[in-house]
Amino acid sequence: MSRFAAPIAEAIWDMKYRLKEVDGTPIDQTVEDSWRRIARALASVEAEPDAWEDRFYAALEDFKYLPAGRITAGAGSGRNVTLFNCFVMGTIPDSMGGIFEHLREAALTMQQGGGIGYDFSTIRPKGADVLGVAADASGPLSFMDVWDAMCRTIMSAGSRRGAMMATMRCDHPDIEEFISAKSDPARLRMFNMSVLVTDAFMEAVKADGPWELTFGGKVYHTVQARDLWNRIMRSTYDYAEPGVIFIDRINTMNNLGYAETIAATNPCGEQPLPPYGACLLGSVNLARLVADPFEPTARLDADALDDLVAVAVRMMDNVVDASKFPLEAQAREAQAKRRIGLGVTGLADALLMLGLRYGSDAAAAQTERWMKQIAHAAYRASVDLAKARGPFPLFEADAFLASGTMQSMDDALREEIREHGIRNALLTSIAPTGTISLYAGNVSSGIEPVFAYSYTRKVLQRDGSRTEEEVVDYAVQMWRDTKGDAPLPDHFVNAQTLAPEDHVKMQAAAQKWVDSSISKTINCPEDIGFEDFKSVYMQAWDTGCKGCTTYRPNDVTGSVLSVSESDEKPASGQPDPDGDVVYIAEPLDRPGELEGQTYKLKWPDSNHAIYITINDIVIAGHRRPFEIFINSKNMEHFAWTVALTRMISAVFRRGGDVSFVVEELKAVFDPRGGAWMGGKYVPSMLAAIGGVIEKHLISIGFIEGEGLGLKDDPRANVTAIGGATARGPACPACGEYGMRMVEGCMTCPSCGHSKCA
Repeated sequence: MSRFAAPIAEAIWDMKYRLKEVDGTPIDQTVEDSWRRIARALASVEAEPDAWEDRFYAALEDFKYLPAGRITAGAGSGRNVTLFNCFVMGTIPDSMGGIFEHLREAALTMQQGGGIGYDFSTIRPKGADVLGVAADASGPLSFMDVWDAMCRTIMSAGSRRGAMMATMRCDHPDIEEFISAKSDPARLRMFNMSVLVTDAFMEAVKADGPWELTFGGKVYHTVQARDLWNRIMRSTYDYAEPGVIFIDRINTMNNLGYAETIAATNPCGEQPLPPYGACLLGSVNLARLVADPFEPTARLDADALDDLVAVAVRMMDNVVDASKFPLEAQAREAQAKRRIGLGVTGLADALLMLGLRYGSDAAAAQTERWMKQIAHAAYRASVDLAKARGPFPLFEADAFLASGTMQSMDDALREEIREHGIRNALLTSIAPTGTISLYAGNVSSGIEPVFAYSYTRKVLQRDGSRTEEEVVDYAVQMWRDTKGDAPLPDHFVNAQTLAPEDHVKMQAAAQKWVDSSISKTINCPEDIGFEDFKSVYMQAWDTGCKGCTTYRPNDVTGSVLSVSESDEKPASGQPDPDGDVVYIAEPLDRPGELEGQTYKLKWPDSNHAIYITINDIVIAGHRRPFEIFINSKNMEHFAWTVALTRMISAVFRRGGDVSFVVEELKAVFDPRGGAWMGGKYVPSMLAAIGGVIEKHLISIGFIEGEGLGLKDDPRANVTAIGGATARGPACPACGEYGMRMVEGCMTCPSCGHSKCA
């Protein structure tokens, strides 16, 4: 009998978590094989691996403990992938070379399956002087566009795109541009964005005081704090971003405040991390621990919860030693602090089984009790590990115990930590668990309410197609299985009917016992007034939350979910680490010989031709691109052609639908103007290369297409002269067309730029 509650659960396991050969032949024949693979891999670092393998398997069995997607897919696979879900990258230096070195690090990290976060506050504002080159800085938003383009190129499992978080301090001179960036529906779509809000700023907002925007000790502007706050609120009201991170509160409460400063989070916000910080995630499935559901005697098995948490902490600590890392700096950071993020899923379903309405005072109190129990069980388990294995290397008893989180722990636990240390610097975090929760039978995700009693989910297939599956909530299905056609009780509520303040109440209740943070989306009705909307964020601040993210339906943001019931509206929020960033398949091995084709491309403005070689691999009787080489005698092209060669080849070797490479290249316009080739207008040399790749993919039957080019030049300023059309070339300084020869120099009439012939 299948362990899966619904076909979609089995389909998700098969697509995302089931270990297979490169050609698609399953290695894991059943989900039990997947559990055994994970248990064996994580027990391999134990002194008695066989005994711990069985205990780890028992925790995984029946979806009681759910390691996050990277562990579920990668543990025991023997592949060069990270088991860590998320990373915050190193501090970006304010220099061109340093910026692009960090872009390279980001690409390498995403290539191995990690979501990434970056603080862009360290880049000088737009218009600031760039010493030594007599130029003005383009500002952090321009470099975020570069990151966004990179992320679109790095494909996860050949079908899903990576996810990133961008943060910026509320006192950065470009904060207003950052706030409004996603009002453009085509810009920065690969980023979640959040403003780092300080305590001083919130005090200034409440006092309606002035607020200075500064960089490098220089004050660039002074604004009213409340006006800036209203701009943040208006943007998130209209476009669902940016979110708000209370960064001083995060650093004050951080167990490691004596050893690190945090300025960014992972893509979903549940993991505030220092530079090169990494965290692995896992969730205890509370819905599987409820005895006598829907009965007066319904209860969560407290002993089973303690045991499960202890085993989960040990498994996660082992991951630190079993995992590979994209960068050595990430490995050092993880080993020094051994940070883990144990959370929960199925919380809302468990409350329903106990007869509690999500968002009620009773539900909030019960949530707080469960999270307190989990926190103490996790910390005790980590102390026990420290007794056997030693504390994390940067442990300092007095400083650790002085942190805000440790003040609420009981005295006996604090004394044990003082005497023996603790193995893991931070232990708890609540992540969104959308896909993992579906895989476990559609239990409610993280600490979110039930999304809907049933809904249709769009599932992206490996071939790029989408299917729709109807999914019934775990608790609702259990009610139907045990109560038949009896109507759902009044305490059954979902995300469409809850008031925003109920969401915040639940987040605040859980946050009291979570040492990292919580990823939670507060769903707001479309017709909520702006003042009421702003009050949600103030409630989050006043009740001790570490951040706040809302979703209000609008035309810019979309959802992968649609509700079946006609009277319910779709809701959306942050992407979960098991949805938008997924396990990336092992690159295809290169055979000794490959067949390919070389194409000659002559760009009109270049003295030397470009030669493009594309080699193919045959899989299951079908040809697909495997690698590309771009060469030219023109040394001006050397750096970018090498970069393009490496990037596109890496994408090809990941498999899946890689036709987006053609789309991206063909969309590149050169501000200096394109060229007419074969009767069609090609907007740039990169677009021409994209056309060559497209031609090749069509020729091998990989894609269908119409070929390169546009019917005309969409950027040309065409002037009618005596019935004929004419235009000058584009200005390299301002991009405007109409450059003409004046006194021996090509001169732009728009900006005055000139270049002597």
